Amino acid sequence: MLAYPIEMTPDDNGTLLVVCPDLPEVTTCGNDEADALRRAVSAIEEALGGRIADREEIPRPSKAKGRPVVAVPLLTEMKVGLYLAMQESGLRKADLAKLLNANAPTIDRLLDLRHSSRVDKLEAAFSALHKRVELRVI
Repeated sequence: MLAYPIEMTPDDNGTLLVVCPDLPEVTTCGNDEADALRRAVSAIEEALGGRIADREEIPRPSKAKGRPVVAVPLLTEMKVGLYLAMQESGLRKADLAKLLNANAPTIDRLLDLRHSSRVDKLEAAFSALHKRVELRVI
């Protein structure tokens, strides 16, 4: 599970300020803890999507050490996993497009966290990278 620890601090206006030490660009706030956690998920997804678009490193989540953690949705985790697998194998988007016999916009959508990609398309991309997706329910 891709779950990043966050820090929540009461702000001077009655809201909670949220930051994510692993992703310094993440800063958001919420009216209460539940609202802050919801907003943290969106902020973390936005940061991850920006890093993918800019071809930047995506850090693995650090240990919680008593801090609350925010898990990204499963589809987001799959797309981040695909991006990381591509980086690990040294493949560019054009290389993956060739392996899948797909066009560039198709690969862009597979890596776009805002696009609701089909799971079978993501599985095919992982397969082309000699990887497979496993689901574990805990």
